[in-house]
Amino acid sequence: MAMRQTPLTCSGHTRPVVDLAFSGITPYGYFLISACKDGKPMLRQGDTGDWIGTFLGHKGAVWGATLNTDATKAATAAADFTAKVWDAVSGDEVLTLAHKHIVKSVSFTQDSNCLLTGGNDKVLRIYDLSKPEAAPLEIPGHTSAIKKALWCNGDQQILSAAEDKTIRLWDRTSMEAVKTLSFDTSVSSMEYVADGEILVITYGKTIAFYNALSLDLIKTVEAPASINSASLHPEKDFFVAGGDDFKLYKYDYSTKEELESYKGHFGPVHCVRFSPDGELYASGSEDGTLRLWQTAVGKTYGLWKCVLPGNAQILRFPTQDSPEIKA
Repeated sequence: MAMRQTPLTCSGHTRPVVDLAFSGITPYGYFLISACKDGKPMLRQGDTGDWIGTFLGHKGAVWGATLNTDATKAATAAADFTAKVWDAVSGDEVLTLAHKHIVKSVSFTQDSNCLLTGGNDKVLRIYDLSKPEAAPLEIPGHTSAIKKALWCNGDQQILSAAEDKTIRLWDRTSMEAVKTLSFDTSVSSMEYVADGEILVITYGKTIAFYNALSLDLIKTVEAPASINSASLHPEKDFFVAGGDDFKLYKYDYSTKEELESYKGHFGPVHCVRFSPDGELYASGSEDGTLRLWQTAVGKTYGLWKCVLPGNAQILRFPTQDSPEIKA
């Protein structure tokens, strides 16, 4: 009998959830941060969705959020023309980095010493977090707002996607663009998978996979609806995608076959990400919720309990609703 997918719903946000990021696996498990237009990014336990804390301090919509590998630092990008760095253990604000326009993207280097930002002023910036008073390195070149910027190739290169319908690969040392991809429409999302150096991008109804270093196309998959985000499983067996039709789609990476599709949200899906262990994927939506979905439906994991006396079913235990308290 086919098992039915039962997502865990994480409430607490009051506006659309527009970005998600997982930490690496730490001695305390792994963690999930969400960016929301309510201006209050939230930290959760990654495998259960349980609320840990809310980072309070932004005065506008938060467009981007990330955690460093060991979940000790968080960074957020917001419409109040700032990026902020936070102590992810105490919830305290560590740094406010002033920009000239809305900030859309933040990304830590692997050693957590530098922060990359990008946004509506079309400039990439690299901040040395050990020298917060120092001016950032600036990389101009895009002709429209930057939507996403990520470190790649051991932090020696940078990938950026912008509303000028390009993705550019930059050399960190020379700060010059070494490769450019051009599209007929603006790229809606970009994920970098370091293990395998794969770049996952979405535009229109297309999910595309590129070699992140050469920017050579590996494969494309056409979805039934406009796609806002896609994520590749850590073992590269599957990928998931979500978009304007409120659904989550799961595909076989090798064959490109659609394996499953689920409608759980009550609005377009803005972001989807696999957990670092690949056991679940998280989605964020216009409906203001995050949902956690099992990669292998029916497996006992996190708050999912598989019960098999007679008919198989999944029992879901409610996640903790989040009062508004500083982390």
